[in-house]
Amino acid sequence: MSLPQGVRIGFFGAGNMAEALARGLLSTGFPGASLMASDLKEDRRRHLREAVGIETTNDNRDVLSRSNICIFAVKPQDMPKLLAILSPASPEKLFISICAGVTTRYIEKILSGAPRVVRAMPNTPMLVGAGVAAVARGRWATDDDLKVTRTIFSSAAEVVDVEESLMDAVTAVSGSGPAYFFYLVELMTDAGIKLGLPADAAALLARRTCLGAGRLLAESDESARELRRKVSSPGGTTFAAISKLEEAGVDRALSVAIEAAAARSKELGL
Repeated sequence: MSLPQGVRIGFFGAGNMAEALARGLLSTGFPGASLMASDLKEDRRRHLREAVGIETTNDNRDVLSRSNICIFAVKPQDMPKLLAILSPASPEKLFISICAGVTTRYIEKILSGAPRVVRAMPNTPMLVGAGVAAVARGRWATDDDLKVTRTIFSSAAEVVDVEESLMDAVTAVSGSGPAYFFYLVELMTDAGIKLGLPADAAALLARRTCLGAGRLLAESDESARELRRKVSSPGGTTFAAISKLEEAGVDRALSVAIEAAAARSKELGL
């Protein structure tokens, strides 16, 4: 699905996620002249102007007046002040929020009236066009609003529909998920160095192994469990390693960690 004619997209916030979405949209042929972003930081505004080629401003109301799709890409703690500036909302505009923990009900309440709001939770691999995003619509968002949101995010991510009540789980699994992966690569690198590998060789081996494994999983019809089984022959080196991970309770530790992330997302919510 392509975006409707006449769409003008404005970002409140010019950080990494706004940049990733802008780059993704431009890669699909969406006109740069129909994109703009606001940010209080001049360095971020300058970066988007020079590196991405879209118009920027420090005036949120300017973005609101010139866009029919408005994307909230600011820190969650900045949302109350921003929403107060934008209220009351025009029913002709679609509002999309990528702010962790900020519910559509909260946004709807502050904007007042019957604003069309869709909530999304993307992750940082969108910066290289390999992200994943979950989307959930608010009370007054339409089926077409959800389709438009999917189209925007599919320019840089795979998109999945979820109930909004599951957004804290999404945040814990995929929103925070890249950090779990980076932590694994960090630990693999450190272990390689401890075993005598030069630091640069250990880092390369860990990075490329994880990159290759991720690609294999993405392109395979088999589950992660089955792929792991195939390289864990009883009595072999991989079997020995997995056995130690199981003995150490890594499975339980990771489950507890993800549950903690979900709980914190809920605590921080508005």
